[in-house]
Amino acid sequence: MQQPPDEALTPGLYIVATPIGNLSDLSPRAASVLARADLIAVEDSRVTAKLLQRIGTKRPMTPYHDHNADQVRPGLIDRMGSEAIALVSDAGTPLISDPGFKLVRDARAAGHMVTTIPGPCAAIAALTLAGLPTDRFFFLGFLPSKEKARADAIAEVAGVRATLILYESGPRLGAALAALADGLGDREAAVAREISKAFEECVTGTLSTLAARYADAPPKGEIVIVVGPPGEAPAPEAGDVDAALIDAMARLPVARAAGEVARATGLPRRELYARAMELKDGG
Repeated sequence: MQQPPDEALTPGLYIVATPIGNLSDLSPRAASVLARADLIAVEDSRVTAKLLQRIGTKRPMTPYHDHNADQVRPGLIDRMGSEAIALVSDAGTPLISDPGFKLVRDARAAGHMVTTIPGPCAAIAALTLAGLPTDRFFFLGFLPSKEKARADAIAEVAGVRATLILYESGPRLGAALAALADGLGDREAAVAREISKAFEECVTGTLSTLAARYADAPPKGEIVIVVGPPGEAPAPEAGDVDAALIDAMARLPVARAAGEVARATGLPRRELYARAMELKDGG
């Protein structure tokens, strides 16, 4: 939906992508919409205030985040009947690992106009930097913080034949990479951080080498992990897998043996662990 830059905005919901680092990445259209919105729904008013200052405007803001969305949403929906409401996140495209889809759904259900002002997205930006296949990709958002839940989440996508994209924090990065190596095998991967900022970095390597790099040196900044798809090599014969598991179990506990074979074969650790337990019990 395009409108002349000086006209009042049509009432409804405007989903506005904002910079993920360099404030110069805000599009002229996004700046125009933010400057004319009747109200901006924000994650953190301090962050959005800096962006508004950059474009030389002040607009009314209201918090909209995971902790208050259910309470705030009905009021925003009501106001969309007569006002232009802009939705932004602290950085990037709203709704991508941020609250918002229920606001879009309810705005549509109420018959309000909904439009998007596209722009930066950390997941897509990292994918372009990683040098990994881009024809098919699967976005996971953040992995769970607890070890078992994280392993279960990784197991669910182990067979997905696509490049995987995840968000992660610096303190959890090393553990997340190790868990990905354990659950997916030692795939090619990339860690991108501070995208579009002065210290932008994209480090590539296997999951195990990246896990070792960041194990004791958690980086700062916003981080995206990109993991290559499963290899196209034919699956190992069942007999060869069993032999590898038996050899590994002669030297290591079952869980570590399964992890070693997972890294060597690219097979999911969870399946290998189950087979190792069968072999241990004489199966």
